[in-house]
Amino acid sequence: MSDNGSRTPATLEMGDNRRAELPILSGSIGPDVIDIRKLYGGTGCFTYDPGFTSTAACRSKITYIDGDEGVLLHRGYRIEDLAEKSDFLEVAYLILFGDLPTAAQKAEFVHGVTYHTMVNEQIINLMRGFRRDAHPMAVMIAMVGALSAFYHEDLDINDPHNRLIATYRLVAKIPTIASLAYKYSVGQPFIYPQNHLNYAENFLHMMFAVPCEPYRVDPVLAKALDKIFILHADHEQNASTSTVRLVGSTGASPYAAISAGIASLWGPAHGGANEAVVQMLAEIGSVERIPDFIRRAKDKDDPFRLMGFGHRVYKNYDPRAGVLKSSADQVLDLLGQKDNPKLAIAKELEKIALEDEYFRDRKLFPNVDFYSGIILEAMKIPTSMFTAIFALARTVGWAAQWNEMIEDPEQKIGRPRQLYVGPPERAFVPIEQRG
Repeated sequence: MSDNGSRTPATLEMGDNRRAELPILSGSIGPDVIDIRKLYGGTGCFTYDPGFTSTAACRSKITYIDGDEGVLLHRGYRIEDLAEKSDFLEVAYLILFGDLPTAAQKAEFVHGVTYHTMVNEQIINLMRGFRRDAHPMAVMIAMVGALSAFYHEDLDINDPHNRLIATYRLVAKIPTIASLAYKYSVGQPFIYPQNHLNYAENFLHMMFAVPCEPYRVDPVLAKALDKIFILHADHEQNASTSTVRLVGSTGASPYAAISAGIASLWGPAHGGANEAVVQMLAEIGSVERIPDFIRRAKDKDDPFRLMGFGHRVYKNYDPRAGVLKSSADQVLDLLGQKDNPKLAIAKELEKIALEDEYFRDRKLFPNVDFYSGIILEAMKIPTSMFTAIFALARTVGWAAQWNEMIEDPEQKIGRPRQLYVGPPERAFVPIEQRG
């Protein structure tokens, strides 16, 4: 990544003769950025950017998004190719280490993840302190944060070996923790990981197996879930990833940083969107009722909104949605749900959104959440686990972003500034003199 230091800098001129020359930095692809690090020292001014929608907070080599063209790249590889030709742990290796693995490297990585999937039995005892109806995301936030108490050596984040082991532990143990949270919520015995199963198969086994009979993992369902994992593995500097980087910038343990990322992901505007899509499709109920809901969606005075449409970054079709659309057909056909009314409603809604001028003008195209919830529900995964599965997959991206941040020589503790609009300095008035 170059900074093109010889380029003519951007010049900021203010009305009172203050002037600043700001370097322009260029990445390998994507828009240039204006380096404002010396802006305050030169002008006494900060920038104002609520939501940081126009601010680059870091340099990264992991993920690139072109929202206008609908392109998502991991380390330069298109998401469509990875979802079609790869598997989740191979993509995880790519995201974490920068290149697709050789056969030997992949085997070593898979072995390392597989043999870290067990959790300390004290974690299970800790989990039993929760109410049975606790949301799995609440349990995951607590359990992942609690890993800091079990792996003290991982707290030395300046040791590359310790960071590597922490990364293996996070990728391996979060599926186990997520499945334990589900089993606890339904009152079933905990199911331990099986080393002969692959990553997605193991998670399905821990979710649905019971001690009284054998459970066979359907390979088509495992492949569909693996694809969902791939599509959620990383997505650049979104809210939860930014949270992980911000917490990690303080020197906090990786488990604390990832726990904070899970908490951020839980928000309905972020990871909870696929659950909202399923609820919306249930509310619509049938294809015949779609025109009425389209009319309501266009009415600015009606609180109804079409969930799963539009994206903060994508102003074109979300490439992940196209992958999941075909996967949804496969899964529902396998499960004898080819005529699933929610899938029929979803396809008709998508057709309307792609043709209707109202939606095209507003760039409201289907996103990854639009089809993922339908697939997960068809697999009998409860809606309370949808965001937990998102967190499980995104752990790989969080861990990669955390490691990249630690190794970045330009990284500083996160400290956004503000535009203060409260009262100026005031004299303190004793209580007996206040009117």
